[in-house]
Amino acid sequence: MTHLPRRTFLKHTLASAVLVSAGSSLFAPGWALAAEWPKAAFGAKKIDEAVQALFGSSQMSPSASIKLKAPAQAENSAQVQVQVTAEMPNVEAIAVFVEKNPSPLVAHASFSGAEGYFSARMKMAETSDVYAVVKSGGKLYMAKQNIKVTAGGCGG
Repeated sequence: MTHLPRRTFLKHTLASAVLVSAGSSLFAPGWALAAEWPKAAFGAKKIDEAVQALFGSSQMSPSASIKLKAPAQAENSAQVQVQVTAEMPNVEAIAVFVEKNPSPLVAHASFSGAEGYFSARMKMAETSDVYAVVKSGGKLYMAKQNIKVTAGGCGG
């Protein structure tokens, strides 16, 4: 096993950093932000208003094809893991809403030719229903689950 001398390692690391920083200027910031920021949806105070602002309609149908995986009881309300799987064709978007949060919309992802799966950590203000809304084939579908938020990790 051969060891790379420290000076050679540092010289190569510095050269790589220069190349990466020079190459990063080739990308315009607008390319990284492909979609418009849905300001009205994130600013809405009620779920129906947020869904309307985000998707242009608030008509949702419950669907067994949407699997919402989240803990029944969240011991840390600042980091609640949620996973949404949409087992349906042509998934265009997935959004997650928390009914009793000051701003119900906590996450939104758009898809194009990808599998309908989304995972994130979210913050919850209090015990609430969590909604996963999926846009597929131009229609909105939803699933919901109640998540109990415990104070300081103590159940009860």
